[in-house]
Amino acid sequence: MFKRVPGIAAAVLAAASFALSSVPAMAGGTADAMSQGVVTGANAAIRNAMDAAARRRAEHLAPATVSQAPPVAQPKPSGAIGLPMGFTYTLDWSMADPFGNIGTFGRHWLPGGMDAVLGWGFSPYSRIVANYYEIQHYPYGFNSGTVPFYLQGLANPVGTANLATLAPQLNLATKDRFFLANWEQLFSLGNVGGRSIPLVVTPTYVARWSSIAASNNNSDVVPFETVPGLGTPVYNVHTRTAQYYSVAFTLPFLKTPKFFGTFTVAPTWLVHLAGNNQRNYAQLYQILYLEYDATPTTTLFIEPQSSRDYLPLDPYAQHVIDYFAGVSQRVGKFGFVQLVLNSGGPTNFSPDGVTALTCQQLPCGPSQVVPTVGGLRATQLQIQIGIGSPSVIQF
Repeated sequence: MFKRVPGIAAAVLAAASFALSSVPAMAGGTADAMSQGVVTGANAAIRNAMDAAARRRAEHLAPATVSQAPPVAQPKPSGAIGLPMGFTYTLDWSMADPFGNIGTFGRHWLPGGMDAVLGWGFSPYSRIVANYYEIQHYPYGFNSGTVPFYLQGLANPVGTANLATLAPQLNLATKDRFFLANWEQLFSLGNVGGRSIPLVVTPTYVARWSSIAASNNNSDVVPFETVPGLGTPVYNVHTRTAQYYSVAFTLPFLKTPKFFGTFTVAPTWLVHLAGNNQRNYAQLYQILYLEYDATPTTTLFIEPQSSRDYLPLDPYAQHVIDYFAGVSQRVGKFGFVQLVLNSGGPTNFSPDGVTALTCQQLPCGPSQVVPTVGGLRATQLQIQIGIGSPSVIQF
């Protein structure tokens, strides 16, 4: 009987059901939070430590020797010698505009987000920090393109569904929320060529949770299927909720009066397996950071990353290659404005977005169509306005 279902009718049925169903959106990963909550503090400590070492070297030079040094070679004036002492904070608000192959529905400004960072430095070498971040995005391929439509139990599709012609359009605007608690510890690896080499070690706990606009109750609980037609549908799983333990190691590779660069390696583990997760061993995050001080108040930056995004929808971690690039502008003594363009997607999950729809039981109702989701990718421009110390990278 199933083989007599017309392809056109199946496509229309799937489109109507899909428009009312929830689909997990996964673009935007934990590495984004690592950039913000771990790398920023490590960079500040390394920059201050290297500036302090440069000042000490200059103080030991003879006056005649100092007079020969070109002004551009002098470090920026700063009293800090490592991690910020006492209380530090950042508070900002942001909004984002998505780009790429996202169909028609996602082409609007996304809901705003808020970030807050509170830190307390016990000494120039030890600090504790609590971080809360929000990011908004709309993933590629979720309401554009044509995907095969299956009936449960059949290996072959019985029709297709055009995701671009859904009525109403599916709202997959997603807001991810992160909480990070980390301890920052500054060490010295000794001197190389008369210069001190600082190292920052950052043990970190990360908790993330999300809301998808198409979901019920402002949550991330949505159905999905692993194998089109033949997989087992999964319900009642928080598709974007996870917790991680991480230990980050950050070292400098460039320091001049205008340029500054660091490299971070952070082995990271799931706190527990959930959903489709199959195994749990250290996933290696790698983050390269480079900035250029165009003026005393304007900083340009770029940060490519190789990360592992491991969420309950994934049997294995997604290998995500992404980047952040933008500009940070100081406004007055306490304010700042930042523009950040970020993009990324997995290299081991393909293709992007929804790859198929499966009707679990005839007749297909809105709650009986389950999507199969491949790799997830997103690109967006973020505008951030805040007070305190700009964190440079807004994930």
